[in-house]
Amino acid sequence: MTGTTRTSADLDTRRRRILYRSWHRGMREVDLILGSFADGEIDKLTEEELNIYERLMSEDDGDILKWVLGEKPVPAEHDTPVFAKILSYRDSALV
Repeated sequence: MTGTTRTSADLDTRRRRILYRSWHRGMREVDLILGSFADGEIDKLTEEELNIYERLMSEDDGDILKWVLGEKPVPAEHDTPVFAKILSYRDSALV
């Protein structure tokens, strides 16, 4: 997988920006995890879930990767149902 598999034509401006940022992080492994998640979920997330996701995306890629891989405990502020959804995309993204 080299990038998004969905069109952003049906998304509002905020969701388009989040989709783009999910695929253009700087660390390819995190691009694949967050990008795959965004492809599958961006149009379904509530405004509050988008807020939670954007707060997570403000974190360092290295930390996000360690949390996703279970190498480091997920901080309480990011241990959310949104993060649990991201984990469900982990294995398919890193194959």
